[in-house]
Amino acid sequence: MSLTHDAIAALAPDQASLKAANGLTKPKKWPTRARSDGEPLVWGECQGSGANPYRTVFDTSNHGYKCTCPSRKFPCKHVLALMWMYVDDPVPFQPAETPDWVSDWLGRRRTSASAPKTAAPNSGEGKSLVAAMRDEPEKPEDPKVEARKKAAAEKRAQETEAALKGAADDLEQWIGDQLRTGLSAFLEDMTDRCRSIAARLVDGKAQALASRLDELPALALAYPGEERLQLVVRELGKMVLLLAAWRQNTADSELRRMIATSETRESLFDNPDVQKVTSVWEVVGEDISTRRDGMVSQATWFMNLQSDGPRFAVLLDFFPVSLGKRSSAFVMGEQIHAELVFYPARYPLRAVLGERKSAPDTPLPWPEPGPSSDPLQSFLDIQDVAPWTSLAPVVLPEGRYCKNGPETWWQSVDGHIALPVKNAPDPHTAGFQLHSSFGLWDGLRLTLLCARTNWGRVQLNG
Repeated sequence: MSLTHDAIAALAPDQASLKAANGLTKPKKWPTRARSDGEPLVWGECQGSGANPYRTVFDTSNHGYKCTCPSRKFPCKHVLALMWMYVDDPVPFQPAETPDWVSDWLGRRRTSASAPKTAAPNSGEGKSLVAAMRDEPEKPEDPKVEARKKAAAEKRAQETEAALKGAADDLEQWIGDQLRTGLSAFLEDMTDRCRSIAARLVDGKAQALASRLDELPALALAYPGEERLQLVVRELGKMVLLLAAWRQNTADSELRRMIATSETRESLFDNPDVQKVTSVWEVVGEDISTRRDGMVSQATWFMNLQSDGPRFAVLLDFFPVSLGKRSSAFVMGEQIHAELVFYPARYPLRAVLGERKSAPDTPLPWPEPGPSSDPLQSFLDIQDVAPWTSLAPVVLPEGRYCKNGPETWWQSVDGHIALPVKNAPDPHTAGFQLHSSFGLWDGLRLTLLCARTNWGRVQLNG
């Protein structure tokens, strides 16, 4: 059964799905497109705003399909788009070895007893629904309709600004109330208090701030009792600084991202002023946590191997807990040649994956640390320009894990630097000589993600 435009139209759950798929038929959205040489399988990876692209596969013989996106429509827009692109031009889909995730789908797939119905032959016009939708010229907008849309958009923008300012007022008053009544009482009831103010912030369209408040209790409980108060004071202070900076410039993209919502991937690529860095990057760590709102946060950290000193990027992805554990698009320790596009920021770290190329023929070493003898200098640099941030990537010099009672520390070989470790290491790595290590420093404790040792690269966080 050949795959045609008519077959794609018949598979589509509705016209809206076809329209959405049409917007995804751009090669730059699909860094990976391939097909099997022997079996009729076609697959691709559609890069979204997160670290993990959506993996899509379909069978040209019976039109079976699979996509890792959370859409409730079957097939989803990614499957339709990939089919569409393959029918239009199969040449870019070069033969390749079938990846494990495609083989896994093929092995678990239960072939339907009856193949999907295809569309009926066209009634004389010789043009499928899909082709007709693509070729249909855009109708000019009625000036009156366009004016009404513009007025409505301006009104929504004004309402959003007013809601955000109201949310900022509510949060500042709430923080003042917690300080006035005493933070000891706050620590005993912080879950309910944070959940209450977070709900008000969501109503005020300050979703990012709401999420930060909602996660504060879980963050505080991860620290020993004597450090919880210090953490709470620090986090509330950072929120006050963030709000003060935002009030000075409500249009600042970085501040707005930390208070409300992030820019879309499309708007980021359309921005000519964003920083784009093409280099060889090593995947140095992954930090996965489950949030209180039922979402999983997945942060994948990269180190630039061709910079003068350690430079980093982080790709963030969020998906519902209900989807279960998802395989990462990257292998810890692999080196890739790729373009990363950074979100505008005073100290750019968050990025999205642009064009991904082949891995380097010879693995590159980590860059040498900068001239400063303080491995936490990068944390201080970030705090100078963006004091509302909580984490900074750091590269540590030669050192080892040490145990001091119940506490675990990282200590430099010369003994001049000792940092408390947040994530308990595998007992077998205690005392190992770590030639250089990568981790995240939050001002209180160190989360070590990986290190280079005499035995090669070691993953330290699971």
